[in-house]
Amino acid sequence: MESNTQTSYRTHTCGELRSQDRDSIVTLTGWVHRRRDLGMLIFVDLRDRFGLTQITFNPELHPDVHELARELRHEFVIRVTGRVVLREGTNVNRSVSTGEIEVVAMSLEILSRAKTPPFAINDERLLLEEDLRLEYRYLDLRRPAMQQALVFRHQLAQLVRTFFTDYQFVEVETPVLMKSTPEGARDYLVPSRIHPGKFYALPQSPQIYKQLLMVSGLDRYFQIVKCFRDEDLRADRQPEFTQVDVEMASVDREDVLRVVEQLMARIFHVLMSEEIALPLPRLTYEEAMNMYGSDKPDVRFDLKIQYIDDLVKHSGFQIFRDVLQTATGAVGAIRVDGQAAAFSRKKTDALTDYVKTFGAKGLAIIKMEGDGPVSSLSKFLDAGALRSIAERTGLRPGDALLIVADHRRVVQNSLGALRLRIAEDLELIDERKSALLWIVDFPLLDWDEEERRYVAMHHPFTSPVDADLPLMETEPAKVRAKAYDLVMNGSELGGGSIRIHNKDVQNKMFDVLKLSEEERQSKFGFLLRAFEYGVPPHGGIALGFDRLAALLLGRKSIRDVIAFPKTNSAVSLMDQAPSAVDERQLRELHIRIA
Repeated sequence: MESNTQTSYRTHTCGELRSQDRDSIVTLTGWVHRRRDLGMLIFVDLRDRFGLTQITFNPELHPDVHELARELRHEFVIRVTGRVVLREGTNVNRSVSTGEIEVVAMSLEILSRAKTPPFAINDERLLLEEDLRLEYRYLDLRRPAMQQALVFRHQLAQLVRTFFTDYQFVEVETPVLMKSTPEGARDYLVPSRIHPGKFYALPQSPQIYKQLLMVSGLDRYFQIVKCFRDEDLRADRQPEFTQVDVEMASVDREDVLRVVEQLMARIFHVLMSEEIALPLPRLTYEEAMNMYGSDKPDVRFDLKIQYIDDLVKHSGFQIFRDVLQTATGAVGAIRVDGQAAAFSRKKTDALTDYVKTFGAKGLAIIKMEGDGPVSSLSKFLDAGALRSIAERTGLRPGDALLIVADHRRVVQNSLGALRLRIAEDLELIDERKSALLWIVDFPLLDWDEEERRYVAMHHPFTSPVDADLPLMETEPAKVRAKAYDLVMNGSELGGGSIRIHNKDVQNKMFDVLKLSEEERQSKFGFLLRAFEYGVPPHGGIALGFDRLAALLLGRKSIRDVIAFPKTNSAVSLMDQAPSAVDERQLRELHIRIA
């Protein structure tokens, strides 16, 4: 039967041949992965995207072919025709799919010679400097682990498309050149040659377009779409990224969450051979911050934050008393089971410096020994107070308790970061485990101290919780949003919300954001006009496709699942983008470099 990968250059791929192909005459092409010259015999592992096949060059059978094989080096591209023979006994290689056979070469053609690569393509264990990998990305992508990541990404995309098609969604492509509506991160701007002085923006999200599709009656939309944000970057951020964008009409929050849960269940079942229990656990934003100090908590380990405000409010420790005299003060602690010995003076000093980077002023520690709690706080807290703290927090001999006192958000942020650091240092995280949950009931608004106004925590079209509508005019900070985030292993996979479809509520939102009528019309006029012609209740979500692929594969950075990513400074080391452009191009765009 003819292989569906057969071309004029090959009959089979390097991962295709099996014992049932013995005595077949085959032609293979690929890169020289390894070469072993044993004097009489030369062995080459030939590699392509599909796998490895061992090629044997025997001078007794084909001396001219064997002589040419002496010239072969790593990464030469060759074409080999030969006979498939079985490998016997200890010669069988169980670590590769083609390990039961080898191809005895009858002819050899060197299609392309190669320089010595800057790093070894055939050493998967090699921990390479990332900048070197990105500079020679086309070589990095030859490595099987990188090719497997891109193949997995392809499989994930196909599964997503099949799933949403099964659920009656329509895939619609939205514009890449759009109007700039700077309410979130910075836009990437594209100057117009035809309209001097005017600019398009690259989409941070198709948000407005997908809402317009609901107005248009499409009912269910999805898209695997490129988005762009000109923001400071981290390991899980890129200036251009891919998201699974979803919008549904005539839905409430439960409808959206249910569809996304079914998607995740199918992904885990098909691609990971795992079953996840539905419905997924949920925490409100306040619960997540109170217990884990994060709105994207990693719940694969415990180390929850506990509060001891009432036990130390009237203690002899001035710092605790001063903190708790403020309305926003709190004293929080995390218990580390059986690890008291790990917190030496040097380690504690290092962790103290660490929490200070999150605004905390210091870190106290209580260790539980056989005869009771021991701490430097014993100079300020009597034995009864220490015992009460130990009882409240469940301290047992060998446990340690780490304490921070400050404004409540500082306590949460610092202890939230500390619990992650301790879990990594003490290897408390089961990397084989996947933990998904929803975070719901986010605040609708954030206070921007610099601009002295409220800004939307998500975007200005996020619907407030119905019960909180009266607070929009009196206590905006207390208004909850019909917003939700999907979290996996301490990373935000995606976020969404039910949108505002009522004109009066939308105007209230704009009022709180202090957007003038002119700003409303200039930024969102076309959307507001569309809403005057009948709009159903609608909502959706955007899932980070790059991040999902990285988490499923256990990769630390999304750059490992993107073919040609940028660095943390938004530079492509391979082709040196961004780069200067010709002066003529700038003149055509009516631009002059200042």
